[in-house]
Amino acid sequence: MTNTDRETLRELADEGNEAAMDRLADLADAAGSLDELSELLDEGSMRAGFLLTRRAVAAGDLRGLQRISDAGYAEAETELDRLLKEPTDGHRD
Repeated sequence: MTNTDRETLRELADEGNEAAMDRLADLADAAGSLDELSELLDEGSMRAGFLLTRRAVAAGDLRGLQRISDAGYAEAETELDRLLKEPTDGHRD
């Protein structure tokens, strides 16, 4: 995808086109751009929320899940609760 195509997607997303916003989220995820995904989430992209949640769960990033949840992606709260309720290995330091 060329920069012009990305610019067009951005313009469409700014006009409220959810498919364009989803495509931008997929491109940001493929590029590993967490900042761009976070910006898209702040703009209301549920696809960005899904992608960020998937990454945060894989990394065990509880704070990240809380931030995603606070930004409005409900599944992040579900995953956060699930991780917090997982049994520990019983070791104490």
